[in-house]
Amino acid sequence: MADQDNDQKTEQPTDKKVSEAMERGQFARSQELQIVCILGAALWVLSLTTSTMATELHDLAVNVFSQLGHIRLQLDTVPTHLMSIVVVGAKLLGPVVGAGAIAALLAGGFQSGFQLTPKALEFKPERLNPVEGFQRIFSKATLVHAGIDLLKLLAIGFVLWTVAQNLMKDPIFNSPVEPAYVGDYLQRATTAFLSRLLLALGVIAAISYSYEKYKTHNDLMMSREEIKEEHRQAEGDANSKAAMRRMARRLMQRQMLAAVPTADVVVTNPTHYAVALKYERGVDAAPVVLAKGENGFAQRIKALAAENGVPMVENRPVARALYAFGKVGEAIPGNLYQAVAEILAFVYRTHRYYFFRLKSRRAELAAEAPRATPAMKGLSA
Repeated sequence: MADQDNDQKTEQPTDKKVSEAMERGQFARSQELQIVCILGAALWVLSLTTSTMATELHDLAVNVFSQLGHIRLQLDTVPTHLMSIVVVGAKLLGPVVGAGAIAALLAGGFQSGFQLTPKALEFKPERLNPVEGFQRIFSKATLVHAGIDLLKLLAIGFVLWTVAQNLMKDPIFNSPVEPAYVGDYLQRATTAFLSRLLLALGVIAAISYSYEKYKTHNDLMMSREEIKEEHRQAEGDANSKAAMRRMARRLMQRQMLAAVPTADVVVTNPTHYAVALKYERGVDAAPVVLAKGENGFAQRIKALAAENGVPMVENRPVARALYAFGKVGEAIPGNLYQAVAEILAFVYRTHRYYFFRLKSRRAELAAEAPRATPAMKGLSA
């Protein structure tokens, strides 16, 4: 019984699953919404450019009919006449087509949340499965889409019938009218038809998009077992990252301890902090932090320094400042130059024999470093 409850998808989809679904292209989308946006943009542009379009058509008609008796249709003149007609057509239809294209892009972006969906373009072998193809054909979603298509057909027919009923009462059908009235009639007929069609399709688009939102949300619902599995995977990733950080910290500690024998001095707290410094004239612009540690690791640095005879100087404020603000492998902060210079001057006077051996020790350790690297890598792994 418990397994059956876990298999039921009763839980809301997590942000991770919704994000993955968006990348696959699994989101609510309605073709009817795009049609409404394109139609609305076209109607809006037509309402703004009707007078301009009428002027352009008038000029074209006057130009053609006034020269109709003088135009010679020859092989070399036909392209010129066609080009003039194409230019006028582009000027008239260009704004409408451009507005429709922009509206289509905005409608698609609204439905996808303006996110890229690269996985939606990937080839999926399961789409070639005839069994799944038949299941899609006879599925509930297909029946709903068929019902929506039927609604669109009925809406277009109803709009045509109502518009025709009103327009057939116009005087143009039963009395003589001026030529200018014909253009006005065509504008009113087109506007009436498109505006009513836009309203009808808007209602259908709202129904279609609401259904797609509902269906997509239901498809993304998760069972309790899926929620637990996702949490386990997330915790596993967190544990892996924590393990990698621990491994990197251990490797860094090994590298710091390996560098301690080449230090000029170790500044101590004396018990809580220890910082090893190096300064080579002509090589370093300022003293460099080789290693630093607190508590137990500080004691390891001090023990290794004592084993190799590295001078140690107790200076609590400098040790705390170096530990807090110094970075391993980088020069010390500028505000500590004076204090560290005094410490180095002291150890140079009191440990001359150590510095006499330090140069050769650094050379030996540098030569051994390539041979030690594989072992270090093996330990870190």
